[in-house]
Amino acid sequence: MQRRVLLATIAALPLAATARPVAAAPPARLWDRWLEHSPGSTTAVDHTVWDDLLARYLIARPDGINRFGYGAVTDADRDALARYVDTLSATDPDGLARDAQFALWVNLYNALTIKVVLDHFPVDSIRDIDISPGLFANGPWGAKLLSIKGETLALDDIEHRILRPVWRDPRIHYAVNCAALGCPNLAPVAFRPDRTEALLGQGAAAFVNHPRGARIERGRLRVSSIYVWFREDFGGSDSGIIAHLRGHATANKQAELAAIGDIAGHDYDWRLNRIDNGSR
Repeated sequence: MQRRVLLATIAALPLAATARPVAAAPPARLWDRWLEHSPGSTTAVDHTVWDDLLARYLIARPDGINRFGYGAVTDADRDALARYVDTLSATDPDGLARDAQFALWVNLYNALTIKVVLDHFPVDSIRDIDISPGLFANGPWGAKLLSIKGETLALDDIEHRILRPVWRDPRIHYAVNCAALGCPNLAPVAFRPDRTEALLGQGAAAFVNHPRGARIERGRLRVSSIYVWFREDFGGSDSGIIAHLRGHATANKQAELAAIGDIAGHDYDWRLNRIDNGSR
């Protein structure tokens, strides 16, 4: 998931530093080419390879942050991941029902992100993979990395021109993963139509109730920069963001948030979510 800024001020900061973007992240701008779908379609996409790779290399740590064993991935599994991305790229999304499309796009985004990191590993942060076009671009999100039905797509396209504007569900931010410690956890299993609602709910609850999602320090609320960069998806205001947090918070956290009226600050940890990286 791209969490960029426009850039001079942030580029000079340490990777784990507090991020204070000077501009919002990309807006949701519909690419209407991808509105086509097939209501009632029973066509299923096989995500077994992604399930298997997650089972082997994704580790849930006691601090609540899932990490990926990039350095342990075998050549055979790198090849399997590349074939899986190619298989999803060759799938016609127009022939799928909406729920199958959602799983396709989310799994493709996450698998492609892991593949990009592996292709450039070792790196300290995904932002170090400077393959996006443009003088002020950083990271891989703007690079056209695959083709589907004759259209070349970037990670940005999948997140900001397909998933966000088509489904209009703020929980998408808990589904797509940008390989950073500050990002909501990469789900431990592939998205599938029968798992999607549960995974979205679990992802939201895990992040909102973790300190990197929202925490109260001396009576003041600090949140993940995700909520500020993508404010439009969370109600467009501090009060909208806080209402969203309350909707996924535990009873104790809801009680803490009851007296909060605004957001005092935000931060984001850009270090790679690799096995040997500690949390902030």
